[in-house]
Amino acid sequence: MRKTNHPAGTIYRLTLDSKALAGNLLGDPTTRIVDVYIPAGHTGENLPLLVDLVGYTAGGPAHTAWKSFTENVPERLDRLIGDGKMAPVAVAFPDCFSRLGGNQYVNSPVLGNYEDFLIDEMLPAVESKFGCGGQGKRGVFGKSSGGFGALVHAMRHSDTWSAAASHSGDAGFENLYLAGFPDILMALAKQGNSIEQWMNAFEAKLKLDGKDTHVLMFLCQAASFDPDPDAYLGIRLPVTLDTCEVIEDRWNNWLHWDPAVMVKTHADSITKLKGFYLDCGTEDQYAILYGTRRIHKHLEAQAIAHRYEEFPDNHSGVDYRMDVSLPYLAEVLSK
Repeated sequence: MRKTNHPAGTIYRLTLDSKALAGNLLGDPTTRIVDVYIPAGHTGENLPLLVDLVGYTAGGPAHTAWKSFTENVPERLDRLIGDGKMAPVAVAFPDCFSRLGGNQYVNSPVLGNYEDFLIDEMLPAVESKFGCGGQGKRGVFGKSSGGFGALVHAMRHSDTWSAAASHSGDAGFENLYLAGFPDILMALAKQGNSIEQWMNAFEAKLKLDGKDTHVLMFLCQAASFDPDPDAYLGIRLPVTLDTCEVIEDRWNNWLHWDPAVMVKTHADSITKLKGFYLDCGTEDQYAILYGTRRIHKHLEAQAIAHRYEEFPDNHSGVDYRMDVSLPYLAEVLSK
């Protein structure tokens, strides 16, 4: 729903045949769509490039699709750029949806090598076609799982990205995940404690509910953070199925990917960025606030430049926060 009379940008659709995603254990397609926004009056040449990593249960094209009552991301960009509140940028929206309902944007034998796809395949394809981005002019942003992706890419690939923004990105895994495992085990128990039986039942359903996608999300995280190629679809859980006790070595594999832990060893990478932004709602129902605060406190203690904000809201329906992050990213990348 457009909220501006400024000219609309153009959405181009690229189709990429990925080698990085070949052989994924989910059997997901390796042909991937990437929508690209170019602002009105521009060809893309010499513009900074932002990459939008969407949250769980979505794919990149969901952010370019029509939305009721509010703006999609291109419409938001039309307004912000048209009103002079942000510099013009190109934005890529890669489709990274998976059979497990989403993505954490890291390499995994189960979901596929999405770090490699984004950096080695998607970026060159977009930049060569539109003449945008390039060294010093690339930014990555996202919310929730997409915010996690932005955090991890900033800390692991500061040689590729020059700025990053995370809205409510997954952090503080002990608060975010441990309390949820009992519900996951109760759901699996109805299917003989079998992930295979649960997946078969799930994929045969005519109607899904929030409880289904909640279980699927935990399976997706397990496939991302602690894959087991010998297990069904490569999925194993970091808790015992009968008593819900943490299996330390498996849980440590999850913590290896926790941005609130990673920042202790990867903070130096953030110093190489032109800009690093993170925020979280003070009522976040997944308790991500506390992990985000830990990242902020560590960076602050190390005197590492970044921008951190809290806002009075929860985890849902917070796309309006892009009105803050997108102009910030455009500004730092335009320097």
